Amino acid sequence: MKVLVTGGAGFIGSHLVDRFLQDGFQVRILDSLDLRVHPHGRPSYLPRNVEFVHEDVTNKQSLLCALQGIDIVSHQAAYQDYMPDFSRFLSVNAVSTALIFELIVQHRLPVKKVIVASSQAVYGEGQYDCPQHGFFLPTPRSQQQLLHGDWELHCPQCQRTAKPRLLREELNNPYNQYAVSKLAGEKAALGLGWLHGIPTVALRYSITQGARQSLYNRYSGVCRIFFSQALRDLPLIIYEDGQQTRDFVHVQDVVDANMLVLERDEANFQMYNVGSGKAMSVLAYAHAVLKKLSSRVTLEMSGEYRRGDNRHSVSSVEKLRSLGWQPRRPLSVVLDDFLEWIDSVGGIPQQVEDAHAHMRDAGVVLTSSV
Repeated sequence: MKVLVTGGAGFIGSHLVDRFLQDGFQVRILDSLDLRVHPHGRPSYLPRNVEFVHEDVTNKQSLLCALQGIDIVSHQAAYQDYMPDFSRFLSVNAVSTALIFELIVQHRLPVKKVIVASSQAVYGEGQYDCPQHGFFLPTPRSQQQLLHGDWELHCPQCQRTAKPRLLREELNNPYNQYAVSKLAGEKAALGLGWLHGIPTVALRYSITQGARQSLYNRYSGVCRIFFSQALRDLPLIIYEDGQQTRDFVHVQDVVDANMLVLERDEANFQMYNVGSGKAMSVLAYAHAVLKKLSSRVTLEMSGEYRRGDNRHSVSSVEKLRSLGWQPRRPLSVVLDDFLEWIDSVGGIPQQVEDAHAHMRDAGVVLTSSV
């Protein structure tokens, strides 16, 4: 069996490459080696015995060549950022996904299964309960609300503070450009896969962490940001009040989920959350990083917030658990593995730009009046 891993030089993709090789697959990688993520070109952790295609997933001819002789497509390539280049999100995350199916159908390629990386972001501001009026899907918090430092979600009917639910697969409500692009890609994949008889699965990743997260990408996530700041004895900047919650999942648990749905026919044409199922506040995460490093740097409660961020995002993983999967690696393992990764590459690079300042200048990071 031969597998194509788009984005296979990246964080999640490269771990999948390792697992596919370990399980006896032949592997081809298609990756553009985006300079923001890979400033030194092909990363050293990629095995030399894999076929590597240095091309963009949106290039039709390159993608067609990469699909030749392929049995399994693992579509991990994605664009993620906080900057307002809205069209690029749709181009990379949605159009490339549709293009994969377009080429499979047009050229009658004998692909046996496609697994698409989706995101928890498709849930938008989440799923909530009001103690009086029950369940509702909220619109994003307004700029007026956020400017006044009112961080929690309120019932639209009575304005009581609402309680977040664990996010379930059957409901989605995206608003920002990344979330919309991931849901568009997911729906294109599952719909076209069903119509044309191509077994397809979409996996909605929660915040995935571990070794090989880019140390150069300004937007590679809270793990890199907090470690980078703490190791330089700089304060950790906490948006809102730090009580917003997320769930964090180890990259090897994500790899396990991919391999499971590849093997299970009952997963075909389904979407699954892949997360921890456990809420952790950003403030608690910051303290965990500082404890891991025995660092005494301060936390800076700046009163700032990011335009388009949601307040609470914690996924239910019961649907995937019913197939026999479960998250096995706790946050302590995530932090150990990431710190070991930093040490193995000689520390946090000095030339990484300040994402916070960049987002503030672009109007992505704003300041409340409190």
